[in-house]
Amino acid sequence: MGLFSAMRGDRGGQLLLAVLALVTVLVLVLNLLVPAGHPLHFPTYTVTLLGKYLTYALLALSVDLVWGYLGILSLGHGAFFALGGYVMGMYLMRQIGDRGVYGHPILPDFMVFLDWERLPWFWSGFDQAWFALIMVALVPGVLAFVFGWLAFRSRVTGVYLSIITQALTYALMLAFFRNEMGFGGNNGLTDFKDIFGFNLQSDGTRVGLFVASAVALALAYLSCRYIVASRLGRVVVAIRDAEDRTRFLGYRVERVKLWVFTYSAILAGVAGALYVPQVGIINPTEFSPLNSIEIVVWVAVGGRGTLYGAVAGAVLVNYAKSYLTGALPEVWLFALGGLFVGATMFLPRGLVGLLGRSEARP
Repeated sequence: MGLFSAMRGDRGGQLLLAVLALVTVLVLVLNLLVPAGHPLHFPTYTVTLLGKYLTYALLALSVDLVWGYLGILSLGHGAFFALGGYVMGMYLMRQIGDRGVYGHPILPDFMVFLDWERLPWFWSGFDQAWFALIMVALVPGVLAFVFGWLAFRSRVTGVYLSIITQALTYALMLAFFRNEMGFGGNNGLTDFKDIFGFNLQSDGTRVGLFVASAVALALAYLSCRYIVASRLGRVVVAIRDAEDRTRFLGYRVERVKLWVFTYSAILAGVAGALYVPQVGIINPTEFSPLNSIEIVVWVAVGGRGTLYGAVAGAVLVNYAKSYLTGALPEVWLFALGGLFVGATMFLPRGLVGLLGRSEARP
């Protein structure tokens, strides 16, 4: 099945891509072409905020692929997101300052503070953009592949698999908090200056990062939609609904689960890499299990098993978070819990399911 055929019956996806394209064009016009003092000018701060929402939407899309279609409730996708962010943060740290004598890189500030004498071997190559871009996909992808191969080979499923994924991200959080790891300890990586030769604080770079986030989200949606609409997607849904029967029919269930889980982790890593230059920091708190649980809330509120519902849920919940944490900070956690409980009890298919039900009424 071609991509056009996959999108032909996806009205929600078509609407999502149209809105995404419209918002991107409006942001470009109102930020770059309208003068700063004009009432219609779109401030750079808001552009950065929208770009952050789009990276969250990409992260939610990756979770919906494995939860909504494969039936794996991953409570550790925040780990892949954070790893992609750390990879990008390492590249950005290597762009600070001169190259030193004979072109050798200068140590990052936190390494100088900790009296490190040389750059650790795993930091090598991150002064090159092409190497960093490869590592953005390779690092979370390899971790997901190894973890998935061990878990799926042992046929760990259900709540046990969810707990193991949560243990994975918690273990990584504890490891990255240690200064000896060489990733900045609890302070993480921050104070970035340049990205790909452009000033990270300039308005043009900020808009460019927003556009890159929008393009990445659109391409990721198209790829996920192509997967779920293909023959592989039908096998994925069959595994979700009746794994044992699918295995008895002769399908290599473990391989299918491993492939989809790894691809989902790569998408999460790309989201993290786009997130870090826009927020300006990455630290071990991104590995927090609470963050991974919050991602599940986004997908549940929007509507799992739809892809576009996960995107909508991520944007809406994070917009509510931005508003409530500023206006009523003590209310946000209760509101988040209420959203998840309410979606579970009254909207099992999320807001997208509610809209679809209202359209179906005569």
